[in-house]
Amino acid sequence: MGNPIQNKDNQVVFLKQRLNMFMDVLDAIEPENTELEDIDRLIEMIDDLESKVREFKNRD
Repeated sequence: MGNPIQNKDNQVVFLKQRLNMFMDVLDAIEPENTELEDIDRLIEMIDDLESKVREFKNRD
């Protein structure tokens, strides 16, 4: 794994990139073809993003 992101600006950039990635995945999903596994993966992505936010917040 890479080095921890310490700089606040870099943390915000990282979170924005992750959020944009999530939005891209969400936009690509076709509701009529969506499986339960797809929804589970979206939830996992949100949980990972939330975990990163907490991690960055605790570094303050």
